[in-house]
Amino acid sequence: MTANFGSELLAAALSGSGSPAGAPVGVVDDPIRHIAELPARSGMTAPWPDWVDPDVVAAFTERGVRALWSHQATTAQHAHDGRHVVVATGTASGKSLAYQVPILTALAQDPRARALYLSPTKALGHDQLRAAHALTTQIPRLADVGPTAYDGDTPSEIRRFARERSRWLFSNPDMIHLSMLRNHARWAVFLRGLRYIVVDECHYYRGVFGSNVAMVLRRLLRLCARYGGAPTVIFASATTASPGETASELVGQAVVEVTEDGSPQGERTVALWEPPLRTDVTGEHGAPVRRTAGSEAARVMADLVAEGARTLAFVRSRRGAELTALSARSRLEERAPHLVDRVASYRAGYLAEDRRVLERALAEGELLGVATTNALELGVDIAGLDAVVLAGFPGTVASFWQQGGRSGRRGQGALIVLIARDDPLDTYLVHHPAALLDRPIERVVIDPTNPYVLGPQLLCAATELPLEDAEVRTWNAEMVAESLVDDGLLRHRSGRYFPAPDVDPHPVVDIRGAGGQVAIVESETGRLLGGVGAGQAPATVHPGAVYLHQGETYVVDALQLEDAVAFVHAEDPGYTTYARERTDIAVTGEGERVDLGEVTLGLVPVDVSHTVIGYLRRTMAGEVIDFVELTMPTQTLSTVAVMYSITPELLAENGIETLGTPGALHAAEHAAIGLLPLVASCDRGDIGGLSTPIGPEDGLPTVFVYDGHPGGAGFAERGFRQAATWLGATADAIEACECPQGCPSCVQSPKCGNGNDPLDKPGAVRVLRTVLARLG
Repeated sequence: MTANFGSELLAAALSGSGSPAGAPVGVVDDPIRHIAELPARSGMTAPWPDWVDPDVVAAFTERGVRALWSHQATTAQHAHDGRHVVVATGTASGKSLAYQVPILTALAQDPRARALYLSPTKALGHDQLRAAHALTTQIPRLADVGPTAYDGDTPSEIRRFARERSRWLFSNPDMIHLSMLRNHARWAVFLRGLRYIVVDECHYYRGVFGSNVAMVLRRLLRLCARYGGAPTVIFASATTASPGETASELVGQAVVEVTEDGSPQGERTVALWEPPLRTDVTGEHGAPVRRTAGSEAARVMADLVAEGARTLAFVRSRRGAELTALSARSRLEERAPHLVDRVASYRAGYLAEDRRVLERALAEGELLGVATTNALELGVDIAGLDAVVLAGFPGTVASFWQQGGRSGRRGQGALIVLIARDDPLDTYLVHHPAALLDRPIERVVIDPTNPYVLGPQLLCAATELPLEDAEVRTWNAEMVAESLVDDGLLRHRSGRYFPAPDVDPHPVVDIRGAGGQVAIVESETGRLLGGVGAGQAPATVHPGAVYLHQGETYVVDALQLEDAVAFVHAEDPGYTTYARERTDIAVTGEGERVDLGEVTLGLVPVDVSHTVIGYLRRTMAGEVIDFVELTMPTQTLSTVAVMYSITPELLAENGIETLGTPGALHAAEHAAIGLLPLVASCDRGDIGGLSTPIGPEDGLPTVFVYDGHPGGAGFAERGFRQAATWLGATADAIEACECPQGCPSCVQSPKCGNGNDPLDKPGAVRVLRTVLARLG
């Protein structure tokens, strides 16, 4: 590889950046906003610790591992000494070896020792299981370990083997919650001997899911103690801010952090790419339209593949992965037809054997280009990739580096291209590269004290083993426990909480969300197509809605919220639907407020009421056909919001008159929702917002941004704590967008219940600058 290999690949991609074949007339290409050359880094090694079993050392030596990277040795030493530890280093830095070494040593030296590996996805767990099989096969003394998957796909006979014979289980938090903890007496031998718990990719556990996982881990540790076990927890994470604090929140105990990456890394070229505006078409309210990130990614991947570069393109949806691969193949038919069959798509939903074939073909170089969802972000070890193209910022800086780190593995040079979507955060990042490349990574946000999480988890814990008063105090759960007593679900006597008779909470507690799921069922066949969160169902699968599933189009016949089911039939009506809803908000408590004179900043409890009032039908070109009215029940969400209010007098002083206030606040709200993931590890879908010229408390113009989960998930609080950074970036993002009056890249929202009307882009900047001036 040449020293500037990534730059050469970028030049190849740009050489084809003229309008692709078949592109509409009027597209102007000037995509690059920033190029960064990241230097190579040499490795720092450490000798094998003297406590590592010689057979374990020999097994790794046979695999070419003659010494440890410094972070591997440090992490393994902490774990061996019985300290909970988190290793937070880059992609392909060898984090797996850091926990494999102490686990294999314990299993080799103590026949009663057990280990448990937890991952957020099955694909990652199975990848690590294959590695464990290979390692234990190399060491005859570990022939009885029997590494085994224990997840929802595991057959019943294998589950019994896992419980009774396996000494190293590969599972996920869902299965631990639903099966192991619920039936802990049958797992007594395993829990008594459990020496190590690995929580892999722990940055993935955020929001409501992370809060639930934190409680699952606490429940697991208390049951281990019940049977005499005292496992050490080893966390592995992408690079995040304060990984030790995050891991401590997950486990409820002190955790040592290891963050200095000792592995080598080749130099990388990072290009920030903004698709150009099209001059031949306009969008909603006359807004300019950019070429889509997906189509740009397909073109860039095709051009790189034509140069012989092995390339991954990350896209945001399953359908997007399929379309990107098809578009790339179409372009290659003109540029390099002999390479058409060396491009494919990869996503969740494929059969496991099909995924393995694709992984092997990519790893061995049979495939040169793969368009994928984030299914390939975690775990699967694919070496030798030359380039990664991201069709849109993946939501967090940690995920950006996880995906980008798939290129240049094993220390070679690489290219990473981020192609901005029509989104305020993407716009901000490509115009402010330091926010992506230089700033500290986000802090993972969880809130295990959320009563909507804590209540069901307490009930599960008490059902497993009566809760001591001291435990309830440690979990800051006294009020929640008393509420469960008042509801007749718990009974309190002699300093302990017991479950009421016939209480079985485990099956109804969904640790990946709150509020449950609505099943989507095909009317004629009864086939289950998928699901949607109960909170999103009225706006997503209302009667008459067009629903897409794996590239097929369906129309919703009926939504039965009380039965949690939506019925659909297969039909392509030739139009799309967009729900319109009315949203109201009520502040339900004082919360925490900062008085800044004519500006007030607050973090407050709120009740948000949503009512879907109808939907627009639009042609595939975006033209509105008509509006269909609906009568739907009102849904109320009790959650937490960050808010700011401004007096009308101060707004007038800054050029915002009464008639312009609604549009200015509305545009500022939309952009702020888009930028909150900059300071909180959330997705845009995790949050919502509302703006009003007449606030619900004092009648002042007010903007709210709230957590989209009952009880809150910690995202709004993060925005409150980082208000100056967050709102400053929001104003910068709006100003950086080249459109004149507002577009999806700055202030328009695809999910706006009011159809993005009214919006005032310049007014939004004045609102935000007014607040920022008072924040100092």
